[in-house]
This record gives sequence, C-alpha cells and structure tokens, in this order.
Amino acid sequence: MAKIEIREMSFFYGEKQVIFNLSLDVIEHQILSLIGPSNSGITTTLRSLNRLFEINPEARLEGDILIDGKSIFDADTSVTELRRRIGMVFDVQSPLPMSIFNNIAYGPKLSGVKNKQEVAELVEESLRMAALWEEVKDRLNSPASSLSGGQQQRLCIARALALHPEIILLDRPCSGLDPISTARIEESLLQLKDQYTIIIAPHNIQQASRISDRIAFLLMGTLVEEGTNAEIFADPKDQRTLDYITGRFG
Repeated sequence: MAKIEIREMSFFYGEKQVIFNLSLDVIEHQILSLIGPSNSGITTTLRSLNRLFEINPEARLEGDILIDGKSIFDADTSVTELRRRIGMVFDVQSPLPMSIFNNIAYGPKLSGVKNKQEVAELVEESLRMAALWEEVKDRLNSPASSLSGGQQQRLCIARALALHPEIILLDRPCSGLDPISTARIEESLLQLKDQYTIIIAPHNIQQASRISDRIAFLLMGTLVEEGTNAEIFADPKDQRTLDYITGRFG
C-alpha cells in the first residue's frame, strides 16, 4: 500500500527547473532509498514531502503529493501537523543547546504534553527506538553536545521519533560518521520500519544495498529507474543505473 504518492512533480528555484515530472510511490513500512549523484534533486524531493521548501520564496512546486490519499497542499492541511507527521533528520548533527533529556522532551512539551511522567516515558521510548538509551540513561542531564557525532545523530533521530511521526525522512544521516556509528543507525532503521515509513538519501551505494526495500535512482532531476533492492542491484533495466551503482560515474 502506498503511504506517499508523488504525482507528476516538477520543481523550480526561480526560473531554474531541478525536478522533472517525478511520479513515485512510497510503500508503507518500507525503506525507500533515493540514490543519485549531486544535483539530482534528492534533497529537494525530501524537503517537498513536508513542505519545508516553502521557506524559500523562490521555490515553486507543480504537481501533487498525497499522503494516505490526501494532498498535502489541500486548503485544510495544517503545515505544523504535516511536519509532525513527517519527521526529518539532516546530514549535520544538530542537537539543541540543552540536555540530552530536554532535546527529546522539547518537541512533545511544545505540542502540549505536560505530564512529567508521560514526558519521561516518551524520552525513554524514543531513545530506545534510536538505540541510544543504554548509552545515555545515566547522564540524561548532561549537555547533548557531550555526545559523540554518532550519538548526536541518533539523538536527532530520537528527537524526531518523540513526536510520533508516521514517516521519517533522512538526508544522508551517516555522512561523516565512523563505520560503527553508521552500523548502529542502520540497525535502528531496520527495526523502525516496522512502525514507520522511511525515506533516506543514503550515505553511499553500499548503504542503500544494505537497508533498502526499494530504490529510486534520480539523475539530474529525472527518475531513471525504481524497483526493489534485488531489481536495482541484480538486474537494472537502464544502463545509466548500472553505470552508477558500479561506480562508472557519479
């Protein structure tokens, strides 16, 4: 079942078109990897799904994006609620300048959760889902900045999870991380897909092959090919896909 339907989406920054007539379904409770070289429109696609692009006055989207069959651009759509439903984690670790506990508690409190016990349970639940609880449970009042880079990135994932989203977007979340930290994040994502729909711009082709259920290959803003992990890596239909995944370009 498609959780997200992108329908004939074209995207412009001013007069420059960066995405061309993109149509793509995202299946519920799967991990979809968006792969492609730089300037392929991957980050723009991610930012379109929660309307984050709207902070740029020159950005313009044509086409439609549906979640559970409803357009995210309908007049009665609350952008705040949309961004709660669709959590996003960026490539640069960005913990808030506060304690580990308050990094997770901040969003729920802002959304109206006042009960201290409920907040504490949300913090623990989110840190457990991000595979970080055991490492930080005895220092929740320490500054988030005291964590390692890999821990900070998992903290950012936990922060997104604390708002109980339905969809998680990750824009190269393992960029700059060591292999051990990367492996822990990948393990978390494989467990989280049972509860969430996940779209990731992976760190590299190898990461896409390890964690993806489906893969979409974008090139210069155009969807070249989309399919299951096995279809893309074992039997790509387009020569450009084969060239990219074997390192012949990009």
